[in-house]
Amino acid sequence: MKIYVDFDDCICETARNFSDLAVEMFDIHVPYENIRFFDLDKAFNLTEEQYDRFLQRGHEPEVLLSYDETPGASEVINEWISSGYDVSIITGRPFSSYEPSRRWLDVHGLENVRLYCLNKYGRDNKIYSDYSLELEDYYRMKFDFAIEDSPKAFKFFDHLPDLKVLVYDRPWNRDTEFANENYIRCIDWESIRKIVH
Repeated sequence: MKIYVDFDDCICETARNFSDLAVEMFDIHVPYENIRFFDLDKAFNLTEEQYDRFLQRGHEPEVLLSYDETPGASEVINEWISSGYDVSIITGRPFSSYEPSRRWLDVHGLENVRLYCLNKYGRDNKIYSDYSLELEDYYRMKFDFAIEDSPKAFKFFDHLPDLKVLVYDRPWNRDTEFANENYIRCIDWESIRKIVH
């Protein structure tokens, strides 16, 4: 069994942190439950200059390391690994954030899971590493299940017609129409565990 797991807002509470960060940096108040867009510039109505600063601050190591775990994530992922499942964390974070992201996983008991930074949105320059992926690398990978929250990422599953996509329920994906019955909304890691089992 091969499983793709997104990082932000699937295994850690990134958007809740960004909601606090918008208040801290710009005095912009958008509570987590009111975040209606995956794109942070739209979600917080940021100018281009604000958005650049916001992303830069949000990817600083001390900020990345401060994110809370999504309840149950590490427990379920470690169960899968113990059962012999092949689990990969595939994130759209820039490769410059790899080390603190790896450290976050290790601190949360996920030392045995692989982490890849996929240049999903064309933000990274080509950086070649065993842990960085361009889209052509990613499209050679196969998965049975994917855990993902971002509607913008769903297009990256089109090459896998039998893939079951477990959509982690978040405010910005609640109005999304799914492409087919392979997309299943999940409210927590316990519901994800049951479906994969």
